[in-house]
Amino acid sequence: MTKPSTAPTILDLNQRTREVFRRVVESYLETGIPVGSRTLTRDFSEDVSAATIRNVMQDLEYMGLLKSPHVSAGRVPTQSGLRLFVDGLLEVDSVNATDRQKLEATRLSNERDLTTMLDNVGNALSSITKGASLVLTPKHEAPIRHIEFVPIASDRALVVLVFADGQVENRLFNPPPGLLPSALREAVNFINAFASGLTLSDLRIRLRTEITRHRQEIDQIAGDLVERGMAIWEEEGEQNERLIVRGRSNLLDQTDADSLQVIRELFDDLERKRDIAEVLELTESGDGVRIFIGAENRLFSLTGSTLVVSPYMNADSKIIGAVGVIGPTRLNYGRIVPIVDYTAQLVGRMLTDLGSE
Repeated sequence: MTKPSTAPTILDLNQRTREVFRRVVESYLETGIPVGSRTLTRDFSEDVSAATIRNVMQDLEYMGLLKSPHVSAGRVPTQSGLRLFVDGLLEVDSVNATDRQKLEATRLSNERDLTTMLDNVGNALSSITKGASLVLTPKHEAPIRHIEFVPIASDRALVVLVFADGQVENRLFNPPPGLLPSALREAVNFINAFASGLTLSDLRIRLRTEITRHRQEIDQIAGDLVERGMAIWEEEGEQNERLIVRGRSNLLDQTDADSLQVIRELFDDLERKRDIAEVLELTESGDGVRIFIGAENRLFSLTGSTLVVSPYMNADSKIIGAVGVIGPTRLNYGRIVPIVDYTAQLVGRMLTDLGSE
């Protein structure tokens, strides 16, 4: 017997099938244990036998919504099953007072540095959800006052960005092979000759124009350094967004040994910011909280993880960043979804408060 060619919808399930499916998923999300037919007969809304429940579960397995991890074991939801549950049967809780207070405490602190504030939000979100938190910060568009390149090792250097609003950012990068101190000084002088008063976005455009125009006037290796420096503060497709990930140990603690390596690779990718732009793109395609389960998101296709993410907006109602929680697919969605939504709204208010000072 071939399986259906199209994914079933919640309307394809009758009342009994829907209740069996809902109970299997809810029990699995709570315990992580495969659910058997005898377990479901307890407190069922109808007086049905275990055999009847077994037949319904077989139908759900045929539809691709449940699977049996072992022979003669109970059932657990598939990724398609989790998606159907989240879209059609999920009951969302309210954010409880304790969680609300922990999040609000980050807003009521005296901290006025945006990056530190968002870092505090990430720590609070990770602590509350027991997952790994993700905060995508907005790009810094204040004019630049000064830039410095500082060598710290033969293969590592630091670019120091001093902004007109007083903020300073330090970013590591790999300088080109064979870098000489004279080339470093030349690159710094080249950039600072016109960097003052420009935003990073403006500087990126200006640098490309100037490098093209003066390519023959500067040492080749200095030009390479300038271009590498540009990649540090304006990587292709990233628009100077910065990703803050907190609580990675929470996710590792909830993962079986076979999946630990791919989870670590996931966080290595996050920390290298390879998919930052994608995170924001995902949130911009719809309002409110979005849930990506397993392979639905390329970022997590190897890990079996779930991303619950929501955009946050500035005072002009423009999406400028995102907050989210990374966890196992066996996640308490009903609790996590409203927490992520509340956090996104909180960050929006924090940005408004910061901008009004």
